[in-house]
Amino acid sequence: MATALATTTSAATHPLAWWRGAVIYQIYPRSFRDTNGDGIGDLAGIAEGLDYIAGLGVDGIWISPFFTSPMRDFGYDVADYCGIDPSFGCFADFDRIIEKAHGLGLKVIIDQVYSHTSDEHAWFRESRQDRTNPKADWYVWADPKPDGSPPSNWQSVFGGSAWQWDGPRKQYYLHNFLTSQPDLNVHNPDVQEALLDVARFWLERGVDGFRLDALNFSMHDPELRDNPPSDLPMELVTRPFDMQIKRYNQSHPDITAFLERIRQTIDEFPGRFTVAEVGGPEPLAEMKAFTAGGKRLDSAYNFDFLYAPRITAPLVRASLSQWSGEPGEGWPSWAFSNHDAPRAVTRWTLGGDMARMARLNMLLLLALRGNPIIYQGEELGLPQGEVAFEDLLDPEAIANWPHTLGRDGARTPMPWQALAPQAGFSSANRTWLKRDPAHAELAVDRQTEDPRSTLRYTRKLLRLRKQHPALVCGDMTLLDTPEAIVAFVRHEGESAVLCAFNLSDEALDWTPPEDFVDACLLASESDVDEPAKPPMVLAPGSGYWAASKAEQA
Repeated sequence: MATALATTTSAATHPLAWWRGAVIYQIYPRSFRDTNGDGIGDLAGIAEGLDYIAGLGVDGIWISPFFTSPMRDFGYDVADYCGIDPSFGCFADFDRIIEKAHGLGLKVIIDQVYSHTSDEHAWFRESRQDRTNPKADWYVWADPKPDGSPPSNWQSVFGGSAWQWDGPRKQYYLHNFLTSQPDLNVHNPDVQEALLDVARFWLERGVDGFRLDALNFSMHDPELRDNPPSDLPMELVTRPFDMQIKRYNQSHPDITAFLERIRQTIDEFPGRFTVAEVGGPEPLAEMKAFTAGGKRLDSAYNFDFLYAPRITAPLVRASLSQWSGEPGEGWPSWAFSNHDAPRAVTRWTLGGDMARMARLNMLLLLALRGNPIIYQGEELGLPQGEVAFEDLLDPEAIANWPHTLGRDGARTPMPWQALAPQAGFSSANRTWLKRDPAHAELAVDRQTEDPRSTLRYTRKLLRLRKQHPALVCGDMTLLDTPEAIVAFVRHEGESAVLCAFNLSDEALDWTPPEDFVDACLLASESDVDEPAKPPMVLAPGSGYWAASKAEQA
């Protein structure tokens, strides 16, 4: 019996832009490819790897920070927004990326970190000199309480107080992350102007857009009010940051006005794209506010999936239903893995068949209405790399050991050649972060030759996706299903594709809607080549795409 329709979404009314439904491939430069033998991935390595990325069938790349930095947070502590760190190369290397990517039909998106800088940034060095210099108010400074304690109870993401005493100014400065990452005072119009100038610099250099890092940390409560406790059970706490509701050190309502200034700047360069990272336990309202009305950012993604301990149908259904497609609403983006989160195939497999889970993850990610973001190595099914405590470099992992997997395991070097030294990532005897030897078996060269590999499967799905407009930019209708199944129809004009997933550990009976009973199976997690009809029983941890009879005709 066919299921009833539950929720229908409709596309926004503004004309279709290149980025609506675009698949973005995230590159973490330090770990992508090393060309000069120093053990650190570089911009020349990205240029070399562009043919491989274009061959996947994606639409663009997002490059994590490569700016001048002391690398205490590996590039997210920027010392010069308009400089390239020598460890990554030079501007000629970057210009080569732009030229080659555009020649291959790839867009180039780069990170922008407007929340904080490195303490080695020239702005901060000037700001900390005294309380009267021209940049005295460019960072968040505050006097101590009468007893000398910090101005508020705010906690940093990496552990401990978010306030650091600074001798030269005899004040505290705010750092939501490392003590070496002082927060900019983005309430200050002069700071905003300086950041907008940074955006223009890179837009003039040819980039096609920005991913805005930690955006909801970019403004604080000027009254410095204490955060209330979160009441999170102690067994779920990994750091003091978890024990507060971040009401006053992030998510300030004035952020949206700054986003409108960013949008005005971006619009000076037609065809550019902006996507925000929005963290926090309840990010939806901010994501909607940051992307509302077509006058702020284009898209946003959150951590619904990045830190989920397992993938479930209720989680997917809840995330999808939050984006109705009503006029004026932004466009969602989706990521299952990235440089900040343990790899999804490890979090969600729970000791099972990782290759099958990698295929199921890709099948689901590429079916969602929005922009899928594939993290480097995800197309290979790379699991979380094993990194011993003595080899950890991630300050968050070190500070919170052993209660978090940290970020190093998601940042280990990319394996290119199974039998080459360092799996083809580098000719160096030692790489910046130790690679996981087990990843060599999943190297690009080995998977390229294997018709049943995750890499070949990913390429197949991306080809299929482009052949069916409904999967790229179509509307979405969620279907009534048993709790452990999530199913929806993507539809655009004459194109309609049913996407169904059983994310439980049990086989479940489910009959597709009438229009799809005799549909043609396009793809499933088992990667069956022969055309078939959708199954009436969904196996545990399975899914499929099926084209409607109308589309076949």
